[in-house]
Amino acid sequence: MRPLRWWDVEALMPLERELFGDTAWTAEMFWSELAHPETRWYVVAESEGEILGYAGLFAPGAEADVQTIAVAPAAQGQGLGRALLGALTETARERGATTLLLEVRADNASAVRLYERSGFERIAVRHRYYQPGDIDAWIMRRRPIDHSEEGATP
Repeated sequence: MRPLRWWDVEALMPLERELFGDTAWTAEMFWSELAHPETRWYVVAESEGEILGYAGLFAPGAEADVQTIAVAPAAQGQGLGRALLGALTETARERGATTLLLEVRADNASAVRLYERSGFERIAVRHRYYQPGDIDAWIMRRRPIDHSEEGATP
């Protein structure tokens, strides 16, 4: 894993569109995020020049937010999502965050399971958050962010 740079954006766009369809971010949205390194941090996982996953964090203070986590279908189920989440959690901790929040599609059982196994709890629902499709989102929170092993249930 390494920090995501602006020149990586075009290479990750096909994966973004494949995974997120109508809700995919545009290249301009990624570039806008990368323009604010004081509050944002993105990481990319690659193998032999191929992007296998990426993740992003918004960490302006004590409360940080997972912006995105994406893992290529061929790399799913191998622990990459957990590793990306661990990198975000560690960076949030380093930046002084004590709480980490995220939103996840309520119908994405594997992602919800990953987050719950990583110490997140469901705290609220955003009805019809993901459009189009009227899909609900779970708001999940992990606190405190401590130095325990990533993925361990607190």
